[in-house]
Formats: sequence, C-alpha cells, structure tokens
Amino acid sequence: MNTSRVTTPFTADSTAAEVAAGVRLTGRHAIVTGASSGIGVETARALASAGAEVTLAVRDIEAGEKTAEDIRATTKGGPVRVAPLDLSDQDSIAAFVTTWNDPLDILVNNAGVAAVPEARTQEGWELHFATNHLGHFALATGLHSALAAAGRARVVSLSSNAHLQAPMVFDDIGFLRRPYDRMLAYGESKTATALFAVEAHRRWSGDGITVNAANPGSVITNLGRHLTEEDMAHLPAYDYTTPEQGAATSVLLATWPTLDGVGGRYFEYCNEALPFTPDKPTQGVAAHALDPEAAARLWQVSLDMLAAAGR
Repeated sequence: MNTSRVTTPFTADSTAAEVAAGVRLTGRHAIVTGASSGIGVETARALASAGAEVTLAVRDIEAGEKTAEDIRATTKGGPVRVAPLDLSDQDSIAAFVTTWNDPLDILVNNAGVAAVPEARTQEGWELHFATNHLGHFALATGLHSALAAAGRARVVSLSSNAHLQAPMVFDDIGFLRRPYDRMLAYGESKTATALFAVEAHRRWSGDGITVNAANPGSVITNLGRHLTEEDMAHLPAYDYTTPEQGAATSVLLATWPTLDGVGGRYFEYCNEALPFTPDKPTQGVAAHALDPEAAARLWQVSLDMLAAAGR
C-alpha cells in the first residue's frame, strides 16, 4: 500500500477549471450534492466541462435548474441534469437512490449546513450531523452498488478545518446532554465526514472505489449565512479563497489519475494535508479525523441510527 504523502502541481491558488484541464470524463456519470450554490456549482461546472454527465442533487429545484442552464451555456460539455435531494430527509435520500439506475463514477458529497441554531430532524437527530454526515452516509451506502458497477469510482467527502478542535463525542453525538454549541456541532459533523472517508475506503477499495476527504479551504459562500459578527470575530484569521479555488480540491480528488486506489486521506489546497500543528491553527488534519478505530465506530453508529429509524 502506498503510504507516502500525495502532492500535486496544484496549490491553494489553483482553480477547479485548471485542475480539470486535460481531463476527459466523457461517458462518465457524476453526482454533486448541493450544486446550486457556492463551490458545488464550480465543482459541477468543472466536471461537466471535462465531459461528464453531471447530476445536480439539490433541495431547491428552481435554483438547480438556473445553475444547470448556466453550466450548459458556459461549458458546452457533458449533459447536466437536476434531481431533488434533501439530505436532512431520509425519505428524500431513499427516493433519490431508488431512481438512480446508472453506474456512478463520481460522487461529490458537497452539500452542508453550518453554524445553524439548534434544530433537529423528524428522527430527533441534530441537524449538522444528520445533514453533513448521516445524510451523505445514507446516500453513499445506498449508491454503493452503482459505484461498484462503475469499476473505478471516486467518492469525495467534504470536510472542513472546523474539524480541528472537534473530535467525535460518541457518548453524546446529538447534544442531548451537553449544552448545544452550533460551532462545535458543525466541527464534529466535519470530523465525521473525514472519518467516513477513512472507513468507506477501507471497506470499498476492493470494489474499485476510492474515497477521500476534501477541505475546500475558507470560502465566502452562503454556507456561512448563519455566522454573526461575533462569530466571525472569534474565528482564526483565515486566508479566504474564491469558490473556483475552493472547488479545486474536490475536482482533484474526483479526477486526478494517480489517486486511483489511494484513499482514506484528507486533502486541502489540492495536496494531502500535513498533520495539524498549533503554529498553523487553520491548516492540517487532526489525528482524530483519521483514526481508524473512530472511523469504524462511527460507521457502526451510523448504521445503528439508520436502522433505529427504520432505514
């Protein structure tokens, strides 16, 4: 197994279009969740420009159709379609999975919520965990046979530097006993998405499925619409990038040829992340986000939660 750190010619300044230049995805199927705004749009645009048939899996169909029209007009690439998907709603996820009939070459688990006031799904699950991790977990496991059918599929799981100070608290994932902290809830959900990549790759690499986690960096999008001025004042001094740059790491993990079979890792700025060190508080990956024991535990917890909800 190749354990050396993966580096590429790309940097934090690279855009999704630059990463996709020269890539040929004609005849391949891709799904990008949350592709009606922010970095999801640019991820979908780059994949379509390379010839992929891209499905924008979105809550807001009207916004998704406008995005699809824009991508079609600007890329002249592969077909772009729109399908409804609400990752906080397990019925919506099940309906999406049921209607998917093609081999799936690329799944980008991009959608998410951040720093929302305390809210719960109909199952009683805390909204960040339910949407960012558990919704994507149900989607990816539901589409496993389609991913395996593609032969050399890629799954990209969007994480965040918010994971750095937020290890999983397995004894209280839903903030039922702890005081609710929306920033911590978001961070833990993004630790979960990184751990998903670790265990999914371990389980699925034999099916030709490569799974990695991507930190898009700090990008000003509507994901941060719930952040207050006080929240912003307490955040570290981030180096903000554009949506085109933020999408680059996702596109790299979805398309970079040398990553076939190299998975269970965490990337940022188009390269595999270095271990976190306190002198760089907004960069790197924490050990708790790559812990194989925590990843296996989270997988079982996720299965148990879905089963308890009748899924």
